[in-house]
Amino acid sequence: MSSSSSSYILDAVRTPRGRGKAGKGALAGIHPQELFGQVLQQIAKRNQLDPNEVDDVIAGVVSQVNEQGANFARNAVLAAGWPDAVSAVSLNRFCGSGLQAINFAAMGVASGHQDLVVAGGAESMSRLSLGADGGGQDGGNLHLRKRVYQVPQGISADLIASREGFDRKDVDAIALRSQKNAARAIEESRFARSLFGVVDPETGKVVLASEEFPRPDTTAEGLAALPAAFVALGGTVAGPNGETLDELALAAYPDAREIRHVHTAGNSSGIVDGAAAVLLASEAYVKRHGVKPRAKIRALTTVGTEPLIMLTAPTPASQKALKIAGMKASDIDLWEINEAFAGVVLQTVRALGIDPDRVNVNGGAIALGHPLGASGAILLGTVLDELERADKTTALVTMCIGGGQGIATIIERV
Repeated sequence: MSSSSSSYILDAVRTPRGRGKAGKGALAGIHPQELFGQVLQQIAKRNQLDPNEVDDVIAGVVSQVNEQGANFARNAVLAAGWPDAVSAVSLNRFCGSGLQAINFAAMGVASGHQDLVVAGGAESMSRLSLGADGGGQDGGNLHLRKRVYQVPQGISADLIASREGFDRKDVDAIALRSQKNAARAIEESRFARSLFGVVDPETGKVVLASEEFPRPDTTAEGLAALPAAFVALGGTVAGPNGETLDELALAAYPDAREIRHVHTAGNSSGIVDGAAAVLLASEAYVKRHGVKPRAKIRALTTVGTEPLIMLTAPTPASQKALKIAGMKASDIDLWEINEAFAGVVLQTVRALGIDPDRVNVNGGAIALGHPLGASGAILLGTVLDELERADKTTALVTMCIGGGQGIATIIERV
């Protein structure tokens, strides 16, 4: 982007992530609109922001049904007590939704048509579980299914591992690293700048002030003892001629030879509740108000890839973003590759030739959880905080997305 069409990041705020178990996680009793509403309140408070100045609020949310339906973002704006004049919109790009919200906001402020936009997302997985919207992989379109067959993401993750030759030790090593890095980040308060304590809307009492999901006592032996998560699923008969899901995957990718089920509950992303938002401003707003941005967007993009294997798109998405920015992978100081599954991280690191020590240095979704609609905004805020703490300059956030898509955003400290 040229300097005349820049989009600036002023701040990033998020909730801690609570365990996504119905009635058991610390955030399970908080309506998801209230979760995102509290994020809006915090971002306004921290920046002495008059909400009347906000041109729009964009929120990613994946299960747009029941409590997360009915234009979730607009109701969250009302729950926050913001003025009626503040508009809001909800979007769904599956796991990339929160980052897509930020990218749309960046486009709006860079275009000159908007000056100030709040973007992020939320997901309450304790209240609305995976697949709650009933759409499945393809919305039940049997005509489409005859041409384009999609398998569940767990099968795709195991297919990637099988094709790449990643074994159980490889994926468990990623999981252990995620737990250890997250434990260190929490011990050193690396998340403190973005975090706030979520309160009960009725009592005002704090219900969660720190991450609830990590297991800092995780060991290699404990991970190795966990059963493979998708063996039974892979044996499910689903094809038009009685093929199992594993057989359908192998028919599309015979080079894999067999599906080795290596992903478990311990090396896949955790189910959690959470919300996050980023405040973006135009160059005109920054100059007019004399505010100091924390970073600027250098590049943003999405790509599509083959929908059965589905989860390999972080590589071409990152390559496309790097090309837009005129950069190489080695120019990026810190990478956030969403830990949907350990095999996705391994495949992306290998394909791009990334130094693993620059990747997910404060843990990822395996240790901390993946609140679907919020994760992209969480990752961007986390890596922004780490750029400042470590005195680094550039970061790339990328995520795999169901249905065969990828998203990537490059930021640079100002």
